[in-house]
Amino acid sequence: MTKTILTGDRPTGKLHLGHYVGSLRRRVQLQEAGGYDRMFVFMADVQALTDNAENPEKIRQNIIEVALDYLAAGLDPQKCTLFIQSQIPELCELTTYLMNLVTVSRLQRNPTVKTEIKMRNFEANIPVGFFCYPVSQAADITLFKSTIVPVGEDQEPMLEQTRELVRKFNSVYGEVLVEPNIMLPENKAAMRLPGTDGKAKMSKSLGNCIYLSDSADEVWQKVRQMYTDPQHLSVNDPGHVEGNTVFTYLDAFSCDEDFAEFWPDYANLQEVKDHYTRGGLGDMKCKKFLNSVLNKMLQPMRLRRKELEKDIPEIYNILKKGTAEAREVAMATMEEVRHAMRIDYFNDVELIRQQSERFKAE
Repeated sequence: MTKTILTGDRPTGKLHLGHYVGSLRRRVQLQEAGGYDRMFVFMADVQALTDNAENPEKIRQNIIEVALDYLAAGLDPQKCTLFIQSQIPELCELTTYLMNLVTVSRLQRNPTVKTEIKMRNFEANIPVGFFCYPVSQAADITLFKSTIVPVGEDQEPMLEQTRELVRKFNSVYGEVLVEPNIMLPENKAAMRLPGTDGKAKMSKSLGNCIYLSDSADEVWQKVRQMYTDPQHLSVNDPGHVEGNTVFTYLDAFSCDEDFAEFWPDYANLQEVKDHYTRGGLGDMKCKKFLNSVLNKMLQPMRLRRKELEKDIPEIYNILKKGTAEAREVAMATMEEVRHAMRIDYFNDVELIRQQSERFKAE
């Protein structure tokens, strides 16, 4: 079986550290490691419009922001296919067909959908497009016959729903679609990175993000205000690392080499945790170290982004070319889907022959 990777992001703003550790860092690693046949990375503007329908300009302006973040982070259009979701009309067609294979009650039980509805205060007035988000996502994945989807932990219910739809489609129409497997971050701390305020999820709407394009000063301002241990009132107090956002970020981003470079008093993170837990280590020292770690990681991205920003038309050319390549794959899959569903009327020579014979006989 062909090994195909597909993943993407909603272009509702610049990408942040949650996107990076959740899937973007892994995409770059996979791209460089090889071992797959094809990788698709897309901007999910159709899905972004499900809760931004009255503000399409927001999506329109952020396509370029996400593209710049992709390229600055290391995605290479020579090694992966970058495309825009709305420019692949076959996605809408497949979404429509898959909607017939899932019930309203099943969509209502999707934990990710329930969480997102609550977060956006949609309980009373849920847009139909947003409610059907899992079906649209299933179409994205299955149209390209993706076998691997690198995403964060919060997307597991979406992938399970996709697998259900694949099994249903194949049982009704024949083996056409492929069941995908989820690829979670290897670093457990990166599976669901909290916001800088300690809330469960880093989110643009909550204003608790560190963006990949933030300046060094902006990163420091956000790290300095980061949520720690509310019971750690003085340096000598014993501290807690569980639920402490600074230590969650250090788990996700720091390595032993960072200590040798920025904090040689400690050999590794465990030594820092031990010291903080028994007392005698202040939050500000930990934050300064985290700031150094983050800026070391982000500085190359900032520099690449500045260079990319000098030729915006070329960024759009990359997206246009990638979208054309993606659509070729999409069209081929939809031919198989229509044939399996027996709705490829104009190409069904046998159907036309049989009906021609039937009407002659009458």
